[in-house]
Formats: sequence, C-alpha cells, structure tokens
Amino acid sequence: MVCLVAISLWLVLPVGVASAKDFVVTLDAGHGGKDYGALGAKTNEKTVTLSVVRQLGKLIESNLPDVKVVYTRDKDVFIPLNERAAIANKAGSDLFISVHINSVDKRNKNRRNIEGCQVYTLGLHKTAENLAVAKRENSVMELEADHTEKYAGFDPNSLESDIVFELSQNKRLDQSIEFADAVHNGLVDIAGRAPKGVRQAGFWVLWATSMPSVLVELDFICNPRSEKFLASDDGQQEMVTALYNAFCAYLNTYGSQVTGRNLPVAQAITCGNGKKGRDSASRLAAPQGHREIAFVDDGQKGDGRRSQNRRGGLNEISDESGTPKYYVQILASSDLLKKGASELKGLDDVEYYRDGGMFKYAVGIADSLDDAQRLLKKVRKSFPQSFIVKMINGHRVDFIKP
Repeated sequence: MVCLVAISLWLVLPVGVASAKDFVVTLDAGHGGKDYGALGAKTNEKTVTLSVVRQLGKLIESNLPDVKVVYTRDKDVFIPLNERAAIANKAGSDLFISVHINSVDKRNKNRRNIEGCQVYTLGLHKTAENLAVAKRENSVMELEADHTEKYAGFDPNSLESDIVFELSQNKRLDQSIEFADAVHNGLVDIAGRAPKGVRQAGFWVLWATSMPSVLVELDFICNPRSEKFLASDDGQQEMVTALYNAFCAYLNTYGSQVTGRNLPVAQAITCGNGKKGRDSASRLAAPQGHREIAFVDDGQKGDGRRSQNRRGGLNEISDESGTPKYYVQILASSDLLKKGASELKGLDDVEYYRDGGMFKYAVGIADSLDDAQRLLKKVRKSFPQSFIVKMINGHRVDFIKP
C-alpha cells in the first residue's frame, strides 16, 4: 500500500523562544542485538520495533524538514538503557518515543488471546499489570555486566523511587500524556489494535530522559493473530501511520514554541486502506480570566450542554452553545461505564464523549483554561493521568489537526 502526504500549509503561532532551532525527536527501537525482547513463534520484539522505528523516521525525515530525527539504534545492535536516555538528552531532544512489543508469561492461560496497545508515561505503577510490564522492559539492565553500579539508586519497587518519579515527571507530564493519548487513538483507529489505555509505570528510559517521553507497547506478540499483524508489511504501515500522525499533531501544537519559528503545518497521511488518524487532547488556548469552577450537577437537557444516557446513567457531553468549554479528562474505556462504577472512584458529575473508538470520561465545565487548571490539580490526586481538554459543541478542538 502507498501512503499519501497532503501539501503543507503555513501555521502561525505565537513564539516565546528567542533563538530558532530544529525540533528534535529521538526514536528508540526497543531491545536489539543479544537482547531479543519478547519472543513470538516466528519473530521477536527487537526485529519488529526496529522496522517500525526505521519507517517512522524515514517518514519524518522525508516530509518534515524542520525536524531532526535521532535514533538510539538504526540497526540490530545492543544499546544499554542508560545510553538510550543519554543519546536523547545529549541531542537536546524535544520528544522521546520508545517503541516496544508486549507479552505475558508462558504460564498465563490467556497468553494466546490477550491483545491490544498500551502507551505509557512515567509514574507510579498503580496496578500489578503495569508493574509487570515495567519489570520486563527494565530487565534488560541485567544483561549489562556493571548494571548494579550503573543503575544504582533506581528501584521501581521502592517508596523513594516513587517519590523521584513523581518529582521528575511533573514538568513534562502534561505533554507526555497528550502525546500518549494521540498515539493510543491512532493505534486503535488506524491500526485496529484493541484499546488497553494510556498508563503510568516506572520505566528507566522515561525516568532518565529530560523531555516529554512515552513508551509504546504496540500489541502482544504472544497472541498468534497479533504477531502476524505485527510482522506484516500492512500491519507495520498502519502502526507507523498512527505514530506519524500523532507526532504531526504534537508538532503542530508545540513545534513553533520549541523551535522559535513558525513551522509549516504537518499534514496527516492516509494509507491505501483509507484510514486516517484523529486528533487528541492538548491545552492551547490562552487563559480567559479567573472564576470558580461551576459544576453541572443535574441531568437536564435544558441548558443545551448535556444529554442523558439512560442506559448507563452518565451524561454524554452535548454542548450546543458554540463557545469553548474546558473539561478535565480522567480516563477512557472501551465499554461505557455506569454511574457509580468503581473506576470513577466516587467522583460526581462525570460525563463522557466518544473518541478513538472509546468512551472518554471528564469532569467539570469551565469557561477558562485557568479554571480548568485549578480543577486539574484537585482531580490529579485521584487520577494522576488526567489532563485538560477543550471542546466546542461536544467535540474536542484543542490539538491542531494534521
């Protein structure tokens, strides 16, 4: 199949950076050399990740001249974890994308059926499943002879490391989550991967990098159907397209701020199957004054802002005012949650909207970004991966669409 690239237009954004520079993205193909990563029946993690990263890098280099691509590896070699982070830091990277393939233990009865994409940002593990994935990806440390000294002080199971994770992620968490959400949407919409969500865990490469960073688990190689897709040309093209379109949205949103100059609008690509990515959440609008958050606490349609979902008891966001509204998105699920579901942690006034083949849940209706930011601080105590979305007439409008 052939991917088509639309003609670029010029984007004008306020610029707050004095000196102009290229936007630098570091692409990290997981594992390599003596480290095969997760094993399938016919292929392995290191082979698939390298192929996907090479294709992604080539797309960026061919179509986005203002972007410099840095690879942690562009061939089948073993690169220690600390060197991967060092490569990104030394290059002055503005975004770090680490690509991996998931798997579960051979004793797991669901091994041949489990499927889906996960995208991680740095943070506490939260669940045993997140911890298991982090341990598997971090275990490459043990292949290095001096790993005890090299990674001294890094213990993803300790309370001290949890505190370090929280401190180190604060500055870049918002942008990491925004990009992770865009990648997840694309892998679901374009590549047809089952949605398993945006999560947090203690990965070394995310902890040690100094820029917004995500780790992508494309699918489960232990599932024969998923392995076939991961190894196929068509499957890889769809996954690369998902990653590329998400990157374009991120570049459109933050590129001019980072580089200090106006950049051409990065355009999404469409594969031969006609699939094209969707946009994701970002915070672009300037503050519009200060006031206390006004929660909507009824289920009436009269204000034109919400419609009642009688089956699930939650309200679907349906604002017909034509004016921007800000919400704090707390989580997403493939099936519609019911009011009072444990996943909502007792939070009242939760609403939902449909996006990326998923139901996405948000709280608060604010007229300004400042109001939403104050609410975000409160909500993150229970939902660390929550972020602000801007909507008009019930649709997200805050990422600059590629």
